[in-house]
Amino acid sequence: MANPVGGFIWYELMTTDADGAAAFYGSVVGWTISGDGPSPEGIDYRHITRSDGGSNGGVLHLTPEMCDEGARPCWVGYLHVADVDSAVDAILADGGRLLMPKATIDVGSFALVTDPQGTPFYVMTPVPPPGKPDAVSDVFSVTEPQHVRWNELASPDQAGAMAFYARHFGFEFNEKMSMGPMGDYCFIGHNGITLGAIMQQQDKTQPALWQFYIGVPSIADAKRAVEANGGTVLMGPHEVPGGDWIIVGTDPQGVVFGLVGPKGE
Repeated sequence: MANPVGGFIWYELMTTDADGAAAFYGSVVGWTISGDGPSPEGIDYRHITRSDGGSNGGVLHLTPEMCDEGARPCWVGYLHVADVDSAVDAILADGGRLLMPKATIDVGSFALVTDPQGTPFYVMTPVPPPGKPDAVSDVFSVTEPQHVRWNELASPDQAGAMAFYARHFGFEFNEKMSMGPMGDYCFIGHNGITLGAIMQQQDKTQPALWQFYIGVPSIADAKRAVEANGGTVLMGPHEVPGGDWIIVGTDPQGVVFGLVGPKGE
């Protein structure tokens, strides 16, 4: 796949209620989440489809056995690497951990790892679809609804995380915004695009996770949909630089997510 190494190429929701998640994100974002049921190995994996027909990630239904082994409902991103084995070796040598060893399926190879601060993410070497050698992932867009528009990490060690992602994924941190006592909000530059930002974690009781902001056409409408469909708004609506508005909330299964878009009415 022709995406640059280090870019976000897939997003995955791990949830204990895939049917409930499908109904919630369908109402709030407009996605269709569908699948063929559990595989012979007992894995229930569903695909997120946008209104334009494109894919925007997947949904993994967590079984009780997965939860017993430490899996928890959350959103996790996939970062593109040239070779999964080499990437995993380098990450482990740099203080990261391996949560799930490399698996290879028709669409590519991937592994679940953490950074040295414990934040989970996947590394993936994708295989383009047959007959489409130049296919690219468009799950991330800086402007479009139903795509992830912003990737944000509140890390227990901001400086350490920034150095780690710079070394392994080519992230650059040339711009920042002061948040006063909360420290600097350091923007992630990558291949000429601003992917998001890394900041210092403020609440040490919270797990270290990437937070993804999904584009919507109206934050006001999305807020109403969140509250009407069993979710909770934790923050916002709040205006951000550039004129967009955001909210942060939890879905009915307790997974934190963000939404971004015009304010709406």
